[in-house]
Amino acid sequence: MTSRIQIQTPSGTLEGQAGQGVQRFSAVPYAKPPVAGLRWEVPQATRWSGVLDATRPGPIAPQVPSRLRRVMGDFFDPQSEDCLSLTVWTPAADKKKRPVVVWLHGGAWQSGAGALDWYDGAHLAATGDVVVVSPNYRLAALGWLSVPGQPANLGLLDQEAAIDWVMDNIEAFGGDPDRVTVMGQSAGATSIACMLARKPRFSRAIIQSAGLGRVFRTAAEGEAMAVAVLEAAGVSGVEAARKLPVQALLDAQSSQQVADCLAAEGAGRSIFSPVLDGQVLPLDIDAAFKLAAGRADVIIGATRNEMAAFAGFGVDERSDEVGRQVFGNASLAWAAQAGSLGRKAWAYRFDYGPTAEFGACHCIELPFVFGTRASFAGAPMLAGASEEDTSRLCGEIQQAWLDFVRGGSPAWAPGPQAHIFN
Repeated sequence: MTSRIQIQTPSGTLEGQAGQGVQRFSAVPYAKPPVAGLRWEVPQATRWSGVLDATRPGPIAPQVPSRLRRVMGDFFDPQSEDCLSLTVWTPAADKKKRPVVVWLHGGAWQSGAGALDWYDGAHLAATGDVVVVSPNYRLAALGWLSVPGQPANLGLLDQEAAIDWVMDNIEAFGGDPDRVTVMGQSAGATSIACMLARKPRFSRAIIQSAGLGRVFRTAAEGEAMAVAVLEAAGVSGVEAARKLPVQALLDAQSSQQVADCLAAEGAGRSIFSPVLDGQVLPLDIDAAFKLAAGRADVIIGATRNEMAAFAGFGVDERSDEVGRQVFGNASLAWAAQAGSLGRKAWAYRFDYGPTAEFGACHCIELPFVFGTRASFAGAPMLAGASEEDTSRLCGEIQQAWLDFVRGGSPAWAPGPQAHIFN
């Protein structure tokens, strides 16, 4: 049984839904629609008048199908360039000032969404008496293409704008802006590291499977990729590109020009990634990350068989070594560096893998973190997972994460020695 509830926020009045001990506010805009003249511009703050209907999910960022759908399953949510919104789950929109979790989804900066059922925050909010916030941010060419003459890393700036919105509005949802933990996985986790290399408004983070072992794009490489994508879409300048239908940009991702550009880089990166432009992100990211590790207490880690989720890899020593190079070793190094700079840091490795084909692959911890096993029904990576294991692991990882979010510590020794979930 659900009912409607209205609250007043600094940005305007919202009407959400209440039921089963959690209140949910969906498709809440944190920035103006990045369309027309605002395509490839920094996110702009927004307000609204009247009562905004926040009872229904909104569209997700435009994207092509996820390259991990053979592992995780698929989703078919409506897409729109007008996607800069977030979802809030709270036990009650009161004055209790609960700890807050802001979730940043993964997807190689080209797929996924905060609004997906995979990341439904209701279970986490109810179990931990915390407020959970999950934003969408711009993906692919719209968020991560370094268009000449335009700001780079717009998706990262979207994420920061969402966090700013949380800081300014979360008290209206029963949250405490002074107790915000930013949590992310894969691209979302790497984005957290990038934010910590800037001037973050948070000092606690949960970093899951960040690809910190990969080399970031230089400004020149970012511009070359932008030229390749725009040429494949049939334009050269930003003004012409702003008039393109979104589908033209999505189609360009599979073009020969883009494939040739990736081959010329020879770095094994995805089409889109953060760019070291010297403005949003520093040119020397390695030095910046060493300092960034001292700006937040962290839980940080990876899965045992990260690469088994990706084409061309499996559950074998060669694949696992690549996974350690890309995800695991850098996470342990971050934990060690954080500790050396006086921060509290805990490392983990997620080893549970119910299938021989995928093992403990990239993304496998997500249903346990959120308690959303039902939303992952049919996910090949979870085939054969027992109810007993699912319940136990969900309880273990949520307890550790929530203890940290509340300002405490998980029940294991500080890093860089990793706690094993199995």
